[in-house]
Amino acid sequence: MRAPVRIWLCVVSAALAFTPVLVAQEKSTATNDEIQVRQLERAWNQAEAHHDVGAVTAIVADTLTYIEFDGSIMNKAEYLRDVTKTTYQADHLYDEGLKVVIYGNAAVVSGIYRETGTSKGKTYTHRVRFTDTWIKQNGVWRCAASQNTLIPNK
Repeated sequence: MRAPVRIWLCVVSAALAFTPVLVAQEKSTATNDEIQVRQLERAWNQAEAHHDVGAVTAIVADTLTYIEFDGSIMNKAEYLRDVTKTTYQADHLYDEGLKVVIYGNAAVVSGIYRETGTSKGKTYTHRVRFTDTWIKQNGVWRCAASQNTLIPNK
């Protein structure tokens, strides 16, 4: 009777000893992906603010669906044309906080960004709640869908 108890204790002890290692390995992969997606979100903000079509092209998927806060829907080509418009000039475009959830080769990002600048000679401030869906293909993250909702001034 004592031998089976000892074997059972050894098996349980070994399982407990290796569990943190396995969890840490899984978490570090998710953390690396989360960091990468966060960096891409910030790079996208800067690229859009500076009308940098080349950088935006590399960040968004060819199948992009972009829903602007006025409800209009754009594909990638339409969105890239919109990025080049200089009727607005952002002074600052930054996130007020975002949450990244990784689902294997997909990620969902939600948060709020604030944009200040000038449009047609008038200053503006927009606060926008957004949800972005990212897909990782061939080791590269690209945004496949983005939805924006303007937060009204109170």
